[in-house]
Amino acid sequence: MSDVIATMSMSLDGYVADPDGDPTGVFGWYFGSGDVEVDGGGSDPMAFRMSEPSAQHFRDLTSGLGALVTGRRTFDTAQGWGGNHAWGPAFVLTHEIPAGWPRPGSTVSFVTDGIDSAVRQAKEAAGGKSVAVHGADTIQQCLNAGLLDHLQIDVAAILLGGGVRLFDRLTGTPATLGSPTVVEGVGVTHLRYPVLKP
Repeated sequence: MSDVIATMSMSLDGYVADPDGDPTGVFGWYFGSGDVEVDGGGSDPMAFRMSEPSAQHFRDLTSGLGALVTGRRTFDTAQGWGGNHAWGPAFVLTHEIPAGWPRPGSTVSFVTDGIDSAVRQAKEAAGGKSVAVHGADTIQQCLNAGLLDHLQIDVAAILLGGGVRLFDRLTGTPATLGSPTVVEGVGVTHLRYPVLKP
């Protein structure tokens, strides 16, 4: 059965984007933390330059992913990933399907009937691999619904002081996590916590 993994970069003070909604600061480690080039994959690939520990962490994580669940803000910010996300079929939670979508040849689907449906569809599409959950609101919904198995948080060495919080509207707290695995990168610490079921 597919694990459901929240994967997100955030600042040390808990923000995934600045007050203007710009996530650039928390993803700096993707683009300049080292000399190892990593292919981002997908229809609209980006080349990342990371430290060796971050590159290995990124490869290990992404090689085990078969689908993605995310929200409309992430989809819009990424301009739909060119129609095909590098981690497999993408299921975008939305109240309204954007104009011009779905597109022929795209693996992006839109889910209008809630987080449970999105995760179920993603698990079916993942082919036994794990499902990534991305975006602050989507991760919060998954945590609140008891759907997450792991939190993979990349803590960037930056303080934003305000903006979009990763853990803002949680209802089932306290949520107990298991002991983390820790990978030290350059400008980032990669933390992976199992989410313990009640």
